[in-house]
Amino acid sequence: MRRRFLTADVFTDRPFGGNPLAVFPDGAGLSTEAMQRIARELNLSETVFVQPPDDPGHTRRLRIFTPGLEIPFAGHPTVGTALLLARTGEIALTSEETRIVFEKGVGPVPVTIRTEDGEPVFAQLSVAQLPELRPAPPAPELAELLALDPADVLTGEDFPQAVSCGVPFLFVPLRDRGAVGRARLRSDLWAERLAGTWAPQVYVFARDPELPGSDVRSRMFAPAMGISEDPATGGAAAALGGYLGVRAAQADGTLRWVIEQGFEMGRPSLIYLEVDKAAGAITAVRVGGGAVLMSEGMMEV
Repeated sequence: MRRRFLTADVFTDRPFGGNPLAVFPDGAGLSTEAMQRIARELNLSETVFVQPPDDPGHTRRLRIFTPGLEIPFAGHPTVGTALLLARTGEIALTSEETRIVFEKGVGPVPVTIRTEDGEPVFAQLSVAQLPELRPAPPAPELAELLALDPADVLTGEDFPQAVSCGVPFLFVPLRDRGAVGRARLRSDLWAERLAGTWAPQVYVFARDPELPGSDVRSRMFAPAMGISEDPATGGAAAALGGYLGVRAAQADGTLRWVIEQGFEMGRPSLIYLEVDKAAGAITAVRVGGGAVLMSEGMMEV
């Protein structure tokens, strides 16, 4: 049986940047085993299989696979799938902002698609699960894990912490983007200390961006998912919103950050993050970006 698929570069507005994504617009009838094999064959960070929703009031159901496992939530598959389905006419655009809902393992995820001159150019998701924060290993251990000097890992107001908006990430704040660039995940120590823990995905970042208008420089390593390094990680950006949001002095209103990721890989990506707060508590997290359609093909399944 032949199945049509599309690929896109997500969290970018130009080809060969961002994070590559594969989307099968008709994933109905495929077994979990078949979807995992297809994701492993394509070997991208994520592959999405679009299915009919369980709730007829929702737009589609998405199942998301890395080369190693299925995950309940991810940002770049959500943004990329919304823009691809809109661009190919499978989602009708009703105005300059079209609101849809994708079903995922974490629950219903609202998405807003924005257009310019009738073309979909930006999609923004709202998380189904607000940030959950947990402790991280000691900073010296994390420095050793990342082949960095202990002084590279911050321990003041910004200190290592694990956060999840559906998928847990271990956030390691570094002193500057030079340290971000030097970070190397030691696979032996990762297997010994982090594999099998609540947050085995390692996200390093610094509040030292390269581009004007950006706020954060980051990288993400996820051996447990079969991803050595990810060019752009929307699920991690959402969780970073929890990390940054609880540290922000502003108690009410909307906070905004622009995140640089993938620059060290030659796949520059920009992720737009928003966090709503009320009386000091985080009430919503949104992640958005663009995507570029790259290819269309058929696969024998």
